[in-house]
Amino acid sequence: MITPLGPDEFAALMAPLGPFEPAPRLAAAVSGGADSLALGILADRWVRDRGGTLLALVVDHGLRRESAAEARLTIDRLTTAGIPARLLGLTELGRGSALAERARAARYAALTTACTEAGILHLLLGHHAADQAETVVMRRQSRSGPAGLAAMPAIREQAGLRLLRPLLPIAPARLRATLRAAGIGWVEDPSNRDQRALRSRLRAALNDPDGTGPDIAALCQAARMAGLARAARESDLATHLAGRATIRPEGFAVLSPGPIDRDALATLIQMVAGSAYPPPTHAVAALAAAPRPATLAGVRLMRAGRLGDGLLLVREAAAMAPPVPAMPGAIWDGRFRLAAHAMPSADATIGALGPDSALLRRCSPLPAVVFQTLPAVRRGNCLAAVPHLLYPDLDSCAAVPLTFSPRQPAAGAPFAPAREAGLGNVR
Repeated sequence: MITPLGPDEFAALMAPLGPFEPAPRLAAAVSGGADSLALGILADRWVRDRGGTLLALVVDHGLRRESAAEARLTIDRLTTAGIPARLLGLTELGRGSALAERARAARYAALTTACTEAGILHLLLGHHAADQAETVVMRRQSRSGPAGLAAMPAIREQAGLRLLRPLLPIAPARLRATLRAAGIGWVEDPSNRDQRALRSRLRAALNDPDGTGPDIAALCQAARMAGLARAARESDLATHLAGRATIRPEGFAVLSPGPIDRDALATLIQMVAGSAYPPPTHAVAALAAAPRPATLAGVRLMRAGRLGDGLLLVREAAAMAPPVPAMPGAIWDGRFRLAAHAMPSADATIGALGPDSALLRRCSPLPAVVFQTLPAVRRGNCLAAVPHLLYPDLDSCAAVPLTFSPRQPAAGAPFAPAREAGLGNVR
């Protein structure tokens, strides 16, 4: 018999994911399937025991005729269980290429926005041991390096939000048992069995729907060991970068002279570029062994000049993104974020200062190449504000605060591997 996941065991899973505020406010992404619905039930009891609150977020992708009814049913089940729930409808997803990737990006964007609006710092996700095992196999097939083989982290720190996966060590059968014990049904999404999807094919190949077999246990253990190695490596890289690089709020970095660890240089380039991924290893290796002026992955490396003896790493002007609407929370070029409390004009945009930089040289001693890459707020063709130069005045810049917030920091919180697997608990 497979035992349900009890409150004490769930509390033990949550303990290493803190710290949490005295009365925690959490959100949980609940699809309506057994895994995420069990997460919602368990998290609600956990947070109530600590004087906090849980908000369940139900995303309807709108890709199947049944999805709206399933989402409403899930909301009803949560409400009946006394859990506040909010429906997030995605209206712009259409059939076409890379649908899974686009749906995932839209889902996380909607979840992040909902958490920000609710002032919630912690979002729980229902990924479990079988999901982790499938991810390891996918990464192996794509020939991921050691970092990729660590699969999904238990904690992922984002700007203003922490993604938490407490169930990574838990077999899916135990989550279904948890719902059965509570007398709660769940939705079975037929797309999970669609053999056109890679993850579905891998799930069928593993042939372990309960997630309690030795193959899944071994894959999860492999992910954990790779995760521990990744965490140690990332900690070393952070120490290395702290001694070698100066990172400036204007979105550039200065690297001291001499060879540098290859991965440290790659993550520094990724940060300055605002990229979701680091540059290819082979492209960085020679440059790290003998740093010199070059252009790589949207970043220029050049002599630092009056900024120091080493190299300046600055965004390549030709690679910058076009302007975007200056909506609160907007991100431009993957690097600069407009504060959620910003009060821009309705027709304002954020884009590169570009050629207008020549008009503002008196505002700062920064190199001209940095000036061109600074974010500027415009109304039509009118330059309204350049916050990093305090142009035209402090009050104008205070209305549109822009922060250097790249997709991936040069050194953030190290990778957080899942706990040891507790797959079966069969008795």
